[in-house]
Amino acid sequence: MHTIEQYRNVFISYMESKIATKEPVNLYEPITYILGLGGKRLRPLLVLMATDVFGSDHKKALDAALAIEVFHNFSLVHDDIMDDAPLRRGKETVHEKWDINTGILSGDAMLINAYQLFEDYEGAAFRDLIELFSKTAIEVCEGQQFDVDFETRDDVTLAEYLKMIEYKTAVLVATALKMGGIIANASVQDQNAIYEFGRNLGIAFQLQDDYLDAFGDPNTFGKQVGGDIIENKKTFLYLKALEIGIPLHKKELSDLYSIRPKDASDKIKTIKTIFVESGSAALTQKEIESYTKKAFTVLDQLKISDDKKDLLRHFGENLMRRKV
Repeated sequence: MHTIEQYRNVFISYMESKIATKEPVNLYEPITYILGLGGKRLRPLLVLMATDVFGSDHKKALDAALAIEVFHNFSLVHDDIMDDAPLRRGKETVHEKWDINTGILSGDAMLINAYQLFEDYEGAAFRDLIELFSKTAIEVCEGQQFDVDFETRDDVTLAEYLKMIEYKTAVLVATALKMGGIIANASVQDQNAIYEFGRNLGIAFQLQDDYLDAFGDPNTFGKQVGGDIIENKKTFLYLKALEIGIPLHKKELSDLYSIRPKDASDKIKTIKTIFVESGSAALTQKEIESYTKKAFTVLDQLKISDDKKDLLRHFGENLMRRKV
C-alpha cells in the first residue's frame, strides 16, 4: 500500500502523460485547463487505493482512475454553465474563460474520452466496468436534474434532497471504489460492500461541501462562498431550517429564496444567521457525522486485513476534517 500523496503523484503523472492540447486547440485547451486546475483528485485516488486494498497492482487501474476524473470534470464544466458559476477551484470557469458553446462542446468531448479510457480492459472486467460506469453516469445526470428542479419547487423534502446528492455526488465516489474491486477481481460481496462505504462517505462529503459553501473560508474554499444561497438551492441547511425554525425564520427564508438581488451580500448574511439560530447548521454537522459513521460500519463487512480497513477509515476521517 502507498500513502495518499504517493497515489496522487502517480495519478497526476499519468494524467499529464495522457492529456494534451491538440488540434483543434479551442476544443482541447479547455479540457487541459479544467483538468489542470487541481482539486483533491478524490475519485481517481479511490480507484487506485481500492485496487491495492484488494491485492492487485494499482497501476492496472490508472485508465479507470483517469476515466473517473475526466467524467467528474466534464460534469463540473456543464454544471458551471447551468449554475452560471464564475469560479471553479478559485479560477475562472471554462465558460467564463472561453464561452458557453466551447464549454458544452469540450464537455461533450470529455465524456467520450472517459469511455475511451476503458478500451484496454478485457472480458468480464471491461463489461462490468462499462456497465457500472454507464449506470453511474445516468444517475449523475438524474441527480443534476433533480438539483435544477428543486430550485423552482417549494415542497422539496429532506428525503428528496438526500436522494439528489446520492445521485449527483455519492454514486461517483462509490463507483470509484467498486471499480478498484472489479479490476482486482474482488468478490461480488466485497465489491458491493466497498460501494456502500463510498456511497455513505459520498453523502457525508456532499453535506460537508454544502456546509462549507455557506460557512467555509473564502480564501481556502476555492468556490464562491454563498453560491448555493445565491442560486436558491434547497440544501440540507435550508430544508432543515424550514423544518425546525420558528415561523419568522421560515417566512424570511421563503421570502429571500424567492429573489435574486444583484448584490447578494445581505441575503447571504441573513440566511447564514438563520441557519445558525434555527439550529440547522449544528444539525447538518451531526448529519455529516452520522453518514461518516455509517460508512465506517460497512468496512467491517470487507474481507480485507485490519490495516487496510484502517487505511480506508483514516482516509474518510481526513476527508471529513477538510476545510476546503
